[in-house]
Amino acid sequence: MILKAEDKEKILELVKRGKNDVRVITRAHALNMRDKGRVASEIADLLELTPRTVFNIQRNYEEGGLENALYDDPRPGQPIEFDDRIKSQIVAKVCSDPPEGFDRWTLSLIQEKSVEEGIVESISHESIRIILQEHDLKPWLQKCWCVPNLNEEFVERMEDVLDIYALPLDEKRPVVCIDEKNTQLLDEVRPASGLAPGKKKKVDYEYKRNGSCNIFCAVQPLVGKYINEVTDRRTSNDFAEFLYLIEQKYKDAEKIIAIMDNLNTHKLKSLTEFYGKEEGTRIWNRFEIHYTPKHGSWLNQAEIAINMYARQCLGKSRIPTIELLKKKTEAWNKYINEKKVTIKWEFSKNNAQEKFKYNPVKL
Repeated sequence: MILKAEDKEKILELVKRGKNDVRVITRAHALNMRDKGRVASEIADLLELTPRTVFNIQRNYEEGGLENALYDDPRPGQPIEFDDRIKSQIVAKVCSDPPEGFDRWTLSLIQEKSVEEGIVESISHESIRIILQEHDLKPWLQKCWCVPNLNEEFVERMEDVLDIYALPLDEKRPVVCIDEKNTQLLDEVRPASGLAPGKKKKVDYEYKRNGSCNIFCAVQPLVGKYINEVTDRRTSNDFAEFLYLIEQKYKDAEKIIAIMDNLNTHKLKSLTEFYGKEEGTRIWNRFEIHYTPKHGSWLNQAEIAINMYARQCLGKSRIPTIELLKKKTEAWNKYINEKKVTIKWEFSKNNAQEKFKYNPVKL
């Protein structure tokens, strides 16, 4: 390697002066030694570098000149600070409707529009993310929430359920919430790859539909007792059998207080048609039924329980047969009941009146 005359003078001046960053001085020495014909391994040994570093210094000089060889590229400093005025404009932008053709705001879209509309000259995705985090904004998420116009029936049923939830634990009068969920049975077309250290499990996008089935769920929230039952269908007969199963689980109870939605199968008729009038009525009378209001299924704590079941037991795996699903459900039931995972419900009548801004006296 041969240094240019002017570069050699600059290097000698740097070395003699010695008032510079240690890395710059070391690189200057390396270039000077290479110019004198010393091999990379010798220079590396003298300067306590690696031969690869010596070659990199030389390459940087040959490709980009002396400045490129001696100095690093400017390093990014602290993120640019944006004042409250700019932050408020970005927040207002995110809270407005996204541009036509877009369902929601993305980080790239916020960045593009913020620059385009002159809010900032430039801004990174990370800065936008921090601003959104500061204001608890998540434009990529949405939550379904359906509450009709409040009327006397809605408030009456809602407050009835909330009164039940406010009761202390009573073993003779257990509060049990009931719900049901439809799920698909899916089989792999091609086998999934196994999980290995450093590698993700790979699942082919293609799958085979094997029909669907139903899962009944009951939970006693204050105790952490879960009953999940897989059935082929969700008919009135299936509901009658599930209610009988619950009744058998609470033989010592004087009355089972049941919370459920007002589905057409959730009636006395389902039991009398399946078990006969006398036995069906006996089973039904073991329960004290409280229905959630229309569009008020969120008041049913069984929804929380069945979502737990769906995340932990069903997960994202494809379950091809109802037999396998029953086996997995049985194992999950055993695990969760041993853990006694209770549900902490904090929404009260006072919360409801504040949330929905109604005066119960005037309804």
